[in-house]
Amino acid sequence: MDKELYLLASKWISEAKHSVVFTGAGISVESGIPPFRGENGLWSKYNPIFLETSYFLTNPKKSWELIKEIFYDFFGQAIPNDAHYILAEMEKKGYIKSIITQNIDNLHQKAGNRNVIEFHGTSRTLTCINCHHNYNSSEFIKQSPPHCPECHGLLKPDFVFFGEPIPLDIYEKSVEETSLADLYILIGTTGEIMPASAIPFIAKNRAKFIEINISESNYTNTIADIFLKGKASIVLKRINNLLNKN
Repeated sequence: MDKELYLLASKWISEAKHSVVFTGAGISVESGIPPFRGENGLWSKYNPIFLETSYFLTNPKKSWELIKEIFYDFFGQAIPNDAHYILAEMEKKGYIKSIITQNIDNLHQKAGNRNVIEFHGTSRTLTCINCHHNYNSSEFIKQSPPHCPECHGLLKPDFVFFGEPIPLDIYEKSVEETSLADLYILIGTTGEIMPASAIPFIAKNRAKFIEINISESNYTNTIADIFLKGKASIVLKRINNLLNKN
């Protein structure tokens, strides 16, 4: 049965006209980046209040100390794993059209993917909350907190804080890409965080669904047609080997 599911998954991928991949924290765990929730998640060690906009604005130094420690000193050392590289190879070969990721770690791009929609933003850049100038984060993260060289306003990472809306252009692009999909591949996402978790359901009436996860998610018994249990790198290697035999 397991072999048949892998054969069917590879067949669907090879035949699809517009495959979209939707990734969550699970794909980056193998790169040493822990998930935010769960027993060993970041929020079991840190109080997430430092990522609330009101706290950030009133306590920028304290907030930036943790932002720097977690997202730049720690996450910044991470490199893509085999799952990221296989997805980049699949994009080059035309098997997938785009990736919608909830992650802010830039690992898909580092691996070579070109068409990546970052639903929750990115840690690569910072924006001044005053004059809205945009900067490369690597130039300013040694400051605590970093300030805009143009107006001395506070710089904020370009990822979505708690309570912030998803940027409209990113949301619309995600919906548009999902609407075009005839195959949707869910990887390492639990389907618990709104509004991201609702995006895959947009493709429900048009697309076939393949889910790759280490355990069942909110998608497994709702929209997933094929559930492949295991680490993303191992499952994708097996699929990729089958694709390469075609």
